[in-house]
Amino acid sequence: MKDCCRDTRPASEKDAPHTSAQTYTCPMHPEIIRERPGMCPECGMNLVPATKKNVHSEHNTSTSLSAGKHAGHQTSSFLTKFWIAFALTIPIFLYSELAQAIGIFMPQFTGSVMSSLVLGSIVYFYCGWTFLTSAYRELRAKLPGMMTLIALAVTSAYVFSVWTVFRGTNNNLFWELSSLIAIMLLGHWIEMKSVQGAQGALKELAKLLPDTAEVLRGGKTEVIALRDLRAGDIVLIKPGSKVPADGKIVEGRSDMNESIITGESKPVSKKIGDEVIAGSINGDGSLKVEIQKIGDSTFLAGVMRLVADAQASKSRLQMLSDRAALVLTLVAIVAGGTTFGAWLFAGAGIVIAVERLVAVLVITCPHALGLAIPLVASISTTKAAQNGLLVKSRMALESARTIDTVLFDKTGTLTKGEFGVDTIIAGSGASEAQVLTYAASINAHSEHSLAKAMVNEAKTRNISLFDIREFERLPGKGAQAVIEGRVVRVGSEELLAEAGIVLENGIKNKAEILSKQGKTVVYVVSGDGLIGSLALADVIREESRAAIQTLKEMGVRSAMITGDSEDVASWVSKELGIEEYFAKVMPGEKSAKVKLLQSKGGKVAMVGDGVNDAPALTQADLGVAIGAGTNVAIESAGIILVRNDPRDIVKIIKLSRLTYRKMIQNLLWATGYNVVALPLAAGVLAYKGIILQPALAAVFMSLSTVIVAVNAVLLRRQSL
Repeated sequence: MKDCCRDTRPASEKDAPHTSAQTYTCPMHPEIIRERPGMCPECGMNLVPATKKNVHSEHNTSTSLSAGKHAGHQTSSFLTKFWIAFALTIPIFLYSELAQAIGIFMPQFTGSVMSSLVLGSIVYFYCGWTFLTSAYRELRAKLPGMMTLIALAVTSAYVFSVWTVFRGTNNNLFWELSSLIAIMLLGHWIEMKSVQGAQGALKELAKLLPDTAEVLRGGKTEVIALRDLRAGDIVLIKPGSKVPADGKIVEGRSDMNESIITGESKPVSKKIGDEVIAGSINGDGSLKVEIQKIGDSTFLAGVMRLVADAQASKSRLQMLSDRAALVLTLVAIVAGGTTFGAWLFAGAGIVIAVERLVAVLVITCPHALGLAIPLVASISTTKAAQNGLLVKSRMALESARTIDTVLFDKTGTLTKGEFGVDTIIAGSGASEAQVLTYAASINAHSEHSLAKAMVNEAKTRNISLFDIREFERLPGKGAQAVIEGRVVRVGSEELLAEAGIVLENGIKNKAEILSKQGKTVVYVVSGDGLIGSLALADVIREESRAAIQTLKEMGVRSAMITGDSEDVASWVSKELGIEEYFAKVMPGEKSAKVKLLQSKGGKVAMVGDGVNDAPALTQADLGVAIGAGTNVAIESAGIILVRNDPRDIVKIIKLSRLTYRKMIQNLLWATGYNVVALPLAAGVLAYKGIILQPALAAVFMSLSTVIVAVNAVLLRRQSL
């Protein structure tokens, strides 16, 4: 979020004329224009109605004024202004009446009387200007909120303080003014850092495509930019390169790694006539592909639209602090005005009336409220990181406490997303070690995922491999090489037919059972004899078993979603004890499955790692990405599991409940103390000689902030 003035709308919405009767904008970020109410994607504030005149003005000038008018709206500028306000607050405090009251007396110098006025004016007009302009927009929209209350408090304190300086007294509120603005800047910076949009995910999706494509034109190859690619072009896809656009194979045969798109680890064999997807990675064969879809028509572009739609349609919870601030705003305005009028009516004079007004506004200003939520969120985020969790969205962590269903993507989440040797079936006169030795020896120099699995298994068992000669790849079938004078082949069942080998019933039955479980069975053939076979499968994480069991104990249901067959899904579910699963789910259907679970009244957490998981992650009430997954899934999720450990889902829920409890406690205190302090500030006990002066009101306000901060810090001692 480097530039808040960047247009974050989907391409279809950019520069589109606003034809609806009413548009909405953000008080803090007026360049954000939407056709329906909601929350600002930059800072999370509620959007307010905007007039057509203002919309036109803001929209047309947002670019030219990005370095001027909107410069103060950048996330980083809030932190910069906080440090400026913090630095200026120190000398203001040292020369304040409060410092003298506690025994701090600073040396006087020429102009020292005016120093607080000068420094306070800088804080008010420079550091607090964003709040003032935002309050103006709220009032213009007739929807006073958080910014209005902040502006009222600081403006009242500033005007009163300037007045006292020129009266020649030192009972000003510059210290309270500057500290309030500093706290508000820090709190809002934390808020803006917590707000996430879909743009990061969309950028990562775009990175999946290559920058160039190698096109065959006029009998020659020509490297062109991807934007110059046209439907009907014939492109050359070399081994290991990415497919630039959706198309159909017209020449060649290879295995295609589509895991970056489908999320499934098993390579897909491709031949003439088969379709290929943009962003998928070619295996070790060369292909010629006729481009059929480009730009917005590609599968990848469709996924991008799904991500944007899910992000736009997902309802966001109102911040609890915003709700309290709205009530506090109304209370402050009504109570302040009533107090001011009552004291004037009582004949106390303008000085007393203003003092009572300022005291009420100061005691009700959201000093503690500004830290009640952000500070707890900051501490819980740090605590999460210490436990292997990265919280990208504060709302995601808060919503985790309500989760009653966790939907896991199978590949890369419950499983490792890589093949491993599951079973070895030795033929007559052979051992499992021999079968693995032959298979691994032939595949020792192959980059194929199945080949790597066999080689890795041999290394795990400390098996020495044979020296091979005359290695040859058999497209679509496997590979062969000469070992100890014999031609040995490793590959699919087609090798058996070519060698005229008929499987024994025992081996055949075992192979069929393994195949029905979704495992890939390869055969090792020497001449016209079968050495044996190996079954390879996506490896189930051991951590997954513990995660599912713990969730059951917590009363949280587990479900699984996969693009694999019914057999594969059934096998994995039984292994892990998952009762509900969705099999054969196409990438575009995953978010629909999340909606289905939500329609039953459930609060759904989606855990995944693939590009195809991105729409479902944003649609879910809580999106959790496995850290080893694609950047797209990580950008689309609110929480990331750094250690690739599904058991951390349990920690997320526990931390969420602890965080929510602290937030409620802080909110109750940050607003509850006003019930007692506000009447005192208004002067209801003045007849008994009890008057709450503005300075003392500021002390109570500061004390409330300290209590909120201490309570938040106690969260660090909680164990997960």
